[in-house]
Amino acid sequence: MSPSDPPSPWPGSQAIPAAIPAASAAASAAATANVRAALVLLAALVRQGLELVVLCPGSRSAPLAQAAALLEPQGLRLLTAIDERSAAFFALGHGKATGRPAAVITTSGTAVAQLLAAAVEADLGTVPLLLLSADRPERLKHCGANQAVPQEQFLAVCCRWLGQGAGSGLATMDSAQLQAMAARAMAAARGDGLGAPAGAVHLNLPFEEPLHIGAEGLAALALDPSPELQAQGPLLSAQPPAIAAPGPAALDPDRPGVVVAGPWRGDPADWPCYLAALRRWLHRSGWPLLADPLSSLRGHGGLPQVGAYDLILAAPPAQLAVDQVLRLGSLPASRRLQQWLQDLGGDQVLVSQGDPRRLDPLGTVPPQRHWSAGLERWLEALPGLDDGPGPAAACLDLQRRWCRADASVQGLLDQQLVGSEQLGEVRLGEVWLARRLSCLLPADWPLMLASSSPVRDWESFADPVAPARTIHGFRGASGIDGTLSMACGLAEAHGRLVLISGDLALLHDANGWLWQRQLRGQLTVLLIENGGGGIFEQLPIRVPSPGAMDFERLFAMPQAVEQLDLAAAYGVAGRRVERPQQLQEALDWALEQRMALLELRTDRRADAGLRTRLRTMASRQLSLP
Repeated sequence: MSPSDPPSPWPGSQAIPAAIPAASAAASAAATANVRAALVLLAALVRQGLELVVLCPGSRSAPLAQAAALLEPQGLRLLTAIDERSAAFFALGHGKATGRPAAVITTSGTAVAQLLAAAVEADLGTVPLLLLSADRPERLKHCGANQAVPQEQFLAVCCRWLGQGAGSGLATMDSAQLQAMAARAMAAARGDGLGAPAGAVHLNLPFEEPLHIGAEGLAALALDPSPELQAQGPLLSAQPPAIAAPGPAALDPDRPGVVVAGPWRGDPADWPCYLAALRRWLHRSGWPLLADPLSSLRGHGGLPQVGAYDLILAAPPAQLAVDQVLRLGSLPASRRLQQWLQDLGGDQVLVSQGDPRRLDPLGTVPPQRHWSAGLERWLEALPGLDDGPGPAAACLDLQRRWCRADASVQGLLDQQLVGSEQLGEVRLGEVWLARRLSCLLPADWPLMLASSSPVRDWESFADPVAPARTIHGFRGASGIDGTLSMACGLAEAHGRLVLISGDLALLHDANGWLWQRQLRGQLTVLLIENGGGGIFEQLPIRVPSPGAMDFERLFAMPQAVEQLDLAAAYGVAGRRVERPQQLQEALDWALEQRMALLELRTDRRADAGLRTRLRTMASRQLSLP
């Protein structure tokens, strides 16, 4: 032992120091292998089109975190989030706006369970999403080891594919295997010719310890010129031959019918062709268009749109009946429209944008009448579509009847809402807000409508002269999970966004405010603060005697939270709007901020009564000779 060596704490330990460097070298090599495997996988995903990763904290996921950081200089956008549920909905919003999957990285254990709600929405809403979870190796499963849970099963029911890494650890997989996993994951998430629509993919990735490497190891990997570690390079294809669609189910454009458009669930890149195809069909058939606001079709010129169908169909006039319906995608939110379609029967054809699953809860479209290859290809497959002289007289007559009914109801709404505003008699209410905001919001700002009342009010009461805009919402599972976080993801992708949300939905995702420090886009949140769940006021739940049932406690559930103060605690500025006259000035201010909250105080019971009165008035007006 040299004079510089420390004294031995135990006899016979002189050989130990000589063994430490060898053990350290082995551990360092094993940890480096973990990070290298994670880097090969992530680099392959980037080459396949991955642009954004949201990283959640964890130790088991350290190799993935370090690999993502190594790819940042090569163009990968890396954000961080402490809340896995919020992270997943942010990525969901980004994927919905871009049509390309964003990725979420989590550690093992219950963190994976937090991804489920977003995976459900991705499944039903056909949104591409990548969920990467680190896991314990197989030797630690089912033996009581800490944080070893059956997480590979948590998301399986709603994912397009589960990619399971080697049970002995990701580092035991070679580059070809990892690249093949990445290629298949991206193809499955996008639905590229795999017989299923876009959706969530779960990659469950075991890592054996040691997990962490130091600065020298990271620097060496950053300088490693190996092609499999680079964001640019050759692609592996996981696309099998496209599945042939069955022959088209035809409709007769020379006989009267209607087009019912549900929420848009196609790839954003396909939108121009979809809109052009719809214009082509409407120009040829002359059929009226009943479009859900989440279809993003409202406001486009040259389309014979009927915006007030929900009010018209509260008591549908017999002269509006048809025996042909072209249904585009899933159903709109309106229960009255759904009931009318079910009662109507007739010949109904459903055309979806790449979603072959059954989308007909009404049972009015047999499987052979569902075409999943998109509207453009459906039209191309119809023989002689453009050979006719134009819309038949009977079709144009039906269109005029629908448009007259719509004009009558829209006139009534203008009289009751806009007219009252001009007289200074209108209050700040949800119905009035849907009418006014549809015109006040700038056309170049996309919009997200939260579930429950906002999306339904926009469907029934938005102004038909409002400009066209992209509108997003949850019409998959129609939940309120992740409302604010998804809006942040949409704003990141679009560059700007307005969210209209109720108070419970916003409070349910309060951690979404944390995105304000990383968000590159602008987000304006319009909070309809009505003291609880306003949607329940529209259902036959209240009883005359409060003693029989406590409606407020069981259903409305008002929360004693000052949302402006809560947002301020996260660093988000806000203002309260209490009168209609304040709305324009407050909106002008909010749209100039990077992130802002406008609290709009309303009365949910009064709004529920107004909706009922307007529907009754509309039915009476349409019944007049």
